Amino acid sequence: MKIKKNFTILAIDTSCDDTSAAITLNDRVLSNVIASQVEFHEPYGGVYPMLAKRKHQEFIEPAIAEALRRAGLRCFEIDAIAVTIGPGLAPALEVGVTKAKELAKKFKKPLIGVNHMEGHLLSSFARNSKGIGPFSKRKPRFPILGLLVSGGHTQLVLMMDFGKYQLIGETLDDAAGEAFDKVARMLDLGYPGGPIISELAKKGKPKYELPVPMIGSRGFNFSFSGLKTACFYKLQKLPKPWNKQFYCDFAVSFEKAAIEALMIKLKRAIRAYRPKQIILGGGVINNLRLRKEARKAARQFNLEIFVPYDKKLFTDNAAMIGVCAWHQAKRKDFFKNTDLLDRKPNLNFN
Repeated sequence: MKIKKNFTILAIDTSCDDTSAAITLNDRVLSNVIASQVEFHEPYGGVYPMLAKRKHQEFIEPAIAEALRRAGLRCFEIDAIAVTIGPGLAPALEVGVTKAKELAKKFKKPLIGVNHMEGHLLSSFARNSKGIGPFSKRKPRFPILGLLVSGGHTQLVLMMDFGKYQLIGETLDDAAGEAFDKVARMLDLGYPGGPIISELAKKGKPKYELPVPMIGSRGFNFSFSGLKTACFYKLQKLPKPWNKQFYCDFAVSFEKAAIEALMIKLKRAIRAYRPKQIILGGGVINNLRLRKEARKAARQFNLEIFVPYDKKLFTDNAAMIGVCAWHQAKRKDFFKNTDLLDRKPNLNFN
């Protein structure tokens, strides 16, 4: 199929616990609706997959309707449907995939299956409705090194071009975001714990010595289980009750060790692969220290570094899926048989 100059996509993401629908025009975001499920999963201290599925089923149609309304479009006017097929929670992914297939058949639209982590990687290439974004006045200069830090994944990806990627490093156990949440649980801080840890850390001093994970290992992989275990045993030795300053000090001690581990591998990858630009993606880049340290690393190597123009593009969202799908559409990467599209919970770059 021939790709129009102005190509509109209805994008859907139900990979975890956010129900999202967006309308994109090429790489411009016309609308980006996100329905959070945090309040429903909070009593469980984490995402409960079957509850996530039920809430996605409840929220998906209103989210799509609102995304279309904000963009001033109707579904039959859309040029293609895009949906996250993985990685993610299988029951959650099923809802988005089923709805996307239904709409593609009903309105006779081409269907694009998108890798959720590729969406995070390309989130910095999104522009707002007026065409303003990190790359609006800059051209991508390949190879580009991407650091993706989310609740479920921690990855270093070398981008040779759109659609051409090499996964050069990933977590061997817990993702960074997962470690943030688990340490927050040890401190009884509630769910989701990552943002709470980050906020407390702003008021603390790194008084507690914690190991920097994988500091002596070769390669570019990450591991956060050892740091998590060290936090557990350290907390066992510290007498209660803990005052407010203690929480702040422990939070920043943990945060410092976790982010140092990320920076060590980022710098190692820069030296090894000599990228021309760096991009950050994933919900954990909401963390101020992480962004500051990454910018410092980029300056050290005289590299440009980019983050998405809007914090809504840091966390799970459908706008990044739409932007990613547009690049796939330009390569004519459509599912020829809609019925064959299926969820892939363990989908990876390789």
